[in-house]
Amino acid sequence: MSKERPFTPRLGRIRDQGGPAGKRLSRQLNKAGKRLSKGPRKSSFTGARYGTGGAARTGGSRHRHLSRAQMRRVIVKVHIARARGAGPGLFRAHVSYLQRDGVDREGEGGILYDREQEGISPRDFLERSEHDRHQFRIIVSPEDGARMGDLKQATRELMARMERDVGRRLDWVAVDHHNTGHPHTHIVVRGRDARMKDVVIARDYLTKGLREAAEELATQRHGPRRTLEIANARQNEVEQDRWIGLDREIETRLEQGRFVPGHANTSGERFDRSLRIARVRHLESLGLAKADGAFSWQLKEGWQAQLKRQGRRGDIIRTLASEFGEQNMAIRFAQDRDDDAPSITGIVKAYGPEDELRDTRYLLVEDFDGGIWHVPSAAVDVHARPPRGAVVELSQVNAMARASDKAIALVAEQTGGIWSEDLHARHDPGSKPAYRLSLKRRLEALRRVGIGERLATGEWHVDEQFLERAADYEGRRSGGVRLTVLSWLSPEAQIDRLGDTWIDSLSENDAGHSKATQDLKSRRQVWLREQVYLGPDQSELGEAQRTRLRTLELKRESEAIAARSGRAAVQLSRGERFDGKFEGHVDLATGRMAIIGNAKEFALVPWRSALGRQMGRELTIKRTASGIGWSLDMGRSRGLSR
Repeated sequence: MSKERPFTPRLGRIRDQGGPAGKRLSRQLNKAGKRLSKGPRKSSFTGARYGTGGAARTGGSRHRHLSRAQMRRVIVKVHIARARGAGPGLFRAHVSYLQRDGVDREGEGGILYDREQEGISPRDFLERSEHDRHQFRIIVSPEDGARMGDLKQATRELMARMERDVGRRLDWVAVDHHNTGHPHTHIVVRGRDARMKDVVIARDYLTKGLREAAEELATQRHGPRRTLEIANARQNEVEQDRWIGLDREIETRLEQGRFVPGHANTSGERFDRSLRIARVRHLESLGLAKADGAFSWQLKEGWQAQLKRQGRRGDIIRTLASEFGEQNMAIRFAQDRDDDAPSITGIVKAYGPEDELRDTRYLLVEDFDGGIWHVPSAAVDVHARPPRGAVVELSQVNAMARASDKAIALVAEQTGGIWSEDLHARHDPGSKPAYRLSLKRRLEALRRVGIGERLATGEWHVDEQFLERAADYEGRRSGGVRLTVLSWLSPEAQIDRLGDTWIDSLSENDAGHSKATQDLKSRRQVWLREQVYLGPDQSELGEAQRTRLRTLELKRESEAIAARSGRAAVQLSRGERFDGKFEGHVDLATGRMAIIGNAKEFALVPWRSALGRQMGRELTIKRTASGIGWSLDMGRSRGLSR
C-alpha cells in the first residue's frame, strides 16, 4: 500500500464538460438521474415540482391507518371555466345563478360568503375577476351533509387546507345549496391571486387531492365510518335505479357479458356476494339482465349507459318535485320521441340545473294540452336562452353528418382510408388552404371523442364507419331535439301587445288544434277590434296591417329607449355604417332585437345567437342589400339579418 501512487483529481474550468463524448455522457447521466429521481415521465402536468401541486397529499393524511371504506365519503367535482371570448359575463352569470331563489334552507336565495364574512355582495369579487383568464368552480357534497348543519365552517376549513396544499392564498367565495336531498357547497376560486399571478393547480390535486382533503376533514369531524354503517350504506344502494359501486363490482366480474357470483369463504365475502346477487336481480327487474341459470345472469348490452341515464332522469324528477312541490309530476322526455314525430308547441315553464359547474340547464316546456316536456341542455343555445313564458317549438333532429365530414370521407374513400391536407388538395384542386385547415380541425375535434385516428405521419385514418359515427356524434350533441323560439313574449303578454304577435300568425285551423290556443286567438281578436286594428267582419290581420303593427312597435320601443338614455335612435339606410357597443337586447312581439349604441346614438338590429358572446364589445354594423351585417374591430364580418 505504501508504494501506491496517490490519486490527484485535476479539475477543469467551471462549466467545462470536456469534449463531445463527455457531453453525450453527461446528457445520458442527467436523463438517467431524472428518471430515477422522479419516476416515469408523464405527459400531463401533475404539480409534483410546484407548490401549486399539493402533490396529491395522500401520504400526509392523519387517517392513513383507515381503509378507504372507513373514511367519510365526500363527492368533489371541479371544472376550470375559461373566459375566452365570453369575457367577465361568463363569471357574472355563474355567480348569479348560484345565488338564485330556492337554494337555501328557507327556499330563498343563496347566501354568498368568503373566509371572513357572510351575506357579502358579489360585486367586489366579480370586479376583481374581470380580467381573469379562468376560474375554478368546485362542488363539495359530503355524504353526511344533512348532519353537518351549517356547511360554512366546514367549507372554510377545506379552503384553508387547500391554500396550505397549493402554497398560496386564494381569492374565493362560496354558496351553500339545500334545494336537493344532499346539501352541498359551490365554491368559486379566482384564476389569479393577490399579486395578479395566474393560479395554476395540478390536475392530480384537483381530481384526487382535494377530495382526500375533504374526506379527511369530514372524518376528523364525525369520526370514521363503522362497519355496521358501511354495511347499511351498501345495503341501501341495492335497489337504486342509478349507477352505483355494486355495478362496478359486477362489471369487473363479467365474462362475455355474463355474471356468475362465484364462491365466498369468509363472512365478509359472503355478505358482499349476497349484495351483488341482490343487485343483479334488481337489474333483472329493470330489464337490464336476464337469468340463464340458477346463479347466472346475462347482462344486456349497454346496460351501464342505460343505468346512468336512468339515474340522471331520476335526479331531474326529484329536483322538479322539490322545486314545484309536485311529487307525481309526469315528465316526458322530448329526446325519446321517434324521428318522424310531429313538432310540439308550448311555453317555457322552467329551467333546471343539468351541470351546475358548466352552467348548462335543461328546459321544461308545457304544451298547450298540459303535457310537460324535458328538453336537454344540448338543444338550448346558451347565449340565447328563451325566458320563462316564451313560446317555443320542439322538433326531432335526424342524425346527419356535416358537409365537411362528407368531404373528408369522399377523399378517404379514394385514398384507401387516408386523409391529409395534401391528399385533399390533389383530389379537390379548387379547395382553398383555409378550407382544408378547417377539415383538419374538424378531424382533430372528432378524434378527441374517439372518431378517427391521427397517424404518426401527420395523416388521418378514416374508416368505413366514419360518416355513421360522425352523424351519431352530431345527434348526441344536439340531444336529438331542435328548439325554435316562436315568440320571446308570453301568450298573455301578446294579448294586448301593439305589434305583430305569434298569436296573429295562427290561422283558424292552427288555433283549433287546442282549446288553449283557440282561447288566445279569440281574446286577441277582441283586443284588436277594440283598438280598431281589426274590422268587425275580419277574423285575421292582413299583411299590410301586420306590417303597420311591426313598424309601430319598433318606433314605440325606440322612443322609449331614447327617452331613458337621452340618445337619438338611428335608422340605417343601405350602405350606411354605425359604430357602437353591444349593450343588450329587448324582446318585441316581432322578435328579439339587439341594442348597439355609443354616447350619442343607438340602433336596434335583429338578434342572432352569435351576438350573445359579444356583450360589451365594440363592433360595426352595416346595412347591405341582404340585410344588416356586423364585425368586430379585429374580426371578420358576419351576418345579422337578411
